[in-house]
Amino acid sequence: MIDALHHVAIICADYDRSKDFYTRILGLPIIRETYRAERRSWKCDLAVGHAQIELFSFPDPPPRPSRPEARGLRHLAFAVRDLHAAVEHLQQAGIVVEPIRTDALTGRDFTFFADPDDLPLELYEVDPAGPPPGTMAT
Repeated sequence: MIDALHHVAIICADYDRSKDFYTRILGLPIIRETYRAERRSWKCDLAVGHAQIELFSFPDPPPRPSRPEARGLRHLAFAVRDLHAAVEHLQQAGIVVEPIRTDALTGRDFTFFADPDDLPLELYEVDPAGPPPGTMAT
């Protein structure tokens, strides 16, 4: 029934700051950016492999609890082929990154950091010899 993840929507408090974070620091390319005057809202579609992030701005969005284990979406995870290089890149940009841990079930390394609105984000190292991140092994 479901073929793939299409997009994840994120509402941010400061559109320019979040757009800079996701495009410049994380390196996600912009697919399109639209201002919707009737909603006083920006919408920026960002490419993430075969999926997208929809980055929204709305006037005065209420905060959402996200830690430690609030109900709802727990975190957004990005696949990377070289976790240590990705962590170094984030740290050079001034992003605080948690210590690298190993997933007891898969043996893969991962870590967490936060976006400008404190949304928990994860970097999960995938097999460099495997299929490209965002695709399914067959």
